[in-house]
Amino acid sequence: MEPTASEWIKPIQRQSLSERAYTSLREALMEGRMKPGDELPLRPISKSFGISATPMREALLRLVTEHALEMDGRGRISVPHLTRATLIEVRKIRGFLEGNAARQAAIAASPEAVDALEQLHVDLGAAQDEGDFSRAIGLNTKFHLKLCEIAGLPVTHEVVSNLWVRCGPLLSHLYDAGLPPNWDPHPHLRIVKAIRSKDPEGAYEALNMDIEGGGAGLLAHVCD
Repeated sequence: MEPTASEWIKPIQRQSLSERAYTSLREALMEGRMKPGDELPLRPISKSFGISATPMREALLRLVTEHALEMDGRGRISVPHLTRATLIEVRKIRGFLEGNAARQAAIAASPEAVDALEQLHVDLGAAQDEGDFSRAIGLNTKFHLKLCEIAGLPVTHEVVSNLWVRCGPLLSHLYDAGLPPNWDPHPHLRIVKAIRSKDPEGAYEALNMDIEGGGAGLLAHVCD
């Protein structure tokens, strides 16, 4: 069975093949380019990446160890389905950590950094308008991680990245029912405005509004 998201697979030609395969798979998970239940058969995916089975197996097993992928009793590796309880827990942790990053960004971010954050949302909107929902989901991920970056919180960035690896595949369903609610303004723009205005609490509240409201429809795609 061929991987279901072949468009994100690119041949790997340099050294550290396992590390590069791991990074590519991890980014694909974070950006919703793989869906819950997708299988990752070793030989076909190794062929798609243009590497041998050994480094690919190492990359896959590393993600299994991190609970980003799962392996059944027959050794088949796939993208796990989240339970409702897990999703709610992840959202609460993200709300606290990313909310704190938003607060810190409102205190510390430079105007140029905020411009870069805003541009990610502009690009996201353009991708939505073009119907390129896969790219829009990836840009949404980048927006949230950029927030941690401009806040100057590298440990928070690392932890939040790991959470996005766990919940990213579920975002593949983000546009199943069409575009998300037409907030006016969008929570991303509220976040940007609050950071520009040096309003830490406003940034925290807008971030949590985005998590709670924007992802509400995803609860329909989790296991009980």
